[in-house]
Amino acid sequence: MRHGRGIALMNQKGGVGKTTTAVNLAAGIARLGRSTLLIDLDPQAHATLHLGVEAGARGGSPGAYELLLDPSIGVGAASVEARERLRLVPAQTDLAAIESELVSAPDRLTRLRAALAAVPEPERAEFMIIDCPPSLGTLTLNALAAVREVMVPMQAQFLALQGLGKLMETVSIVGRGANPQLHVTGVILCNHDAGTTHAREVVADLDAFFEQARSTDRPWRAARVYRPGVRRNVKLAEAPSFGRTIYEYAPGCPGAADYEALARAIVAEWDALRAAQGVVLPGRGVMERASAAGAAGAGRAGGAGGAGGAGGVEGIR
Repeated sequence: MRHGRGIALMNQKGGVGKTTTAVNLAAGIARLGRSTLLIDLDPQAHATLHLGVEAGARGGSPGAYELLLDPSIGVGAASVEARERLRLVPAQTDLAAIESELVSAPDRLTRLRAALAAVPEPERAEFMIIDCPPSLGTLTLNALAAVREVMVPMQAQFLALQGLGKLMETVSIVGRGANPQLHVTGVILCNHDAGTTHAREVVADLDAFFEQARSTDRPWRAARVYRPGVRRNVKLAEAPSFGRTIYEYAPGCPGAADYEALARAIVAEWDALRAAQGVVLPGRGVMERASAAGAAGAGRAGGAGGAGGAGGVEGIR
């Protein structure tokens, strides 16, 4: 995504909090006053339903399915305003057929990138979040070709840790082909219980895994574990059934506080990078205060393991 921060949330294991993170991170960034685009590429359409938007079907309003079939439709026509400053490209069950429908198309893996590149600069969102399906296929590969960053929502469990290496290799393969700029920014701990010995051991292993890559050319060399993790919280599981974000459903709960801290960290990283590049940042007054608060949030999200500060900026160059 040009002139903005594009992030694909990816995990080939389902039920790890990926969609919950996609929705609440996107909504959290929008609440900080930043234009945000959320793209639901999962045929289950859970991100779409989470925002209270009815999942479309063939013959209805265009969404992700139509956009991939015909990028000339345009992101504007294929998206809806889900919340203030938050637009959504909704998913449809038809997305499950996209693999077979594009099988003979030579550009089948770069359709989304083409659609995003065609958006006029004044209309481009500053942040883009893509909710990938829990599988590696045409939809996920389109997401990886369209962004620079991958973030991995996962639970601090042994089996999840074992699958992380394979996911990293997938990013490497895409990086060697369709998208040389692709890299892994970090891991977002979901449904996290920092008080258990097992969780602490898994997080320590994650820190060590990323630290070992610092001096390599691997696409996760600047990755880190975002802290604090998103705590286990039943309100996060309840919110989608009401079509609400966690900020709307239970604004005082730990889940809302954790996703707000994560959103502030993501915005603060971006602001730091843009400032280092000499870009005039969008904001005085309210926006400036949001950015300052984001910098404070990044410090809290940094914690051990180098999650914030200059390391974060390096990861999104």
